[in-house]
Amino acid sequence: QVQLVESGGGLVQAGGSLRLSCAASVRTYSSYAMGWFRQAPGKERDFVARLSGSGASAYYADSVKGRFTISRDNAKNTVYLQMNSLKPEDTAVYYCAAAQRLPHSRSSSEYDYWGQGTQVTVSS
Repeated sequence: QVQLVESGGGLVQAGGSLRLSCAASVRTYSSYAMGWFRQAPGKERDFVARLSGSGASAYYADSVKGRFTISRDNAKNTVYLQMNSLKPEDTAVYYCAAAQRLPHSRSSSEYDYWGQGTQVTVSS
């Protein structure tokens, strides 16, 4: 069983930055691909970014490419999402997720474990 705990959400003005963290309680953390998803009120949960276990392979949604960066520190069992140039449309609950196999699509069904989410609100 993998437990994931997100932190770092909050309220920020448009154009600002936030860094989300997600700490995992698992022994073989580097064997898991990690992803970030987000869900705005009344909308489906959308893919944001994912990173391979080694950190060598990253993939982003078009809507965040060039503004968000996913990274990980396997020594700390933590994945990060650096969010720059934030827009009001980035407002959502952000979830981290872990996958035992490297996902090859944006589907949330490819992930095995989920955190509880952290709220990000971007004001205009």
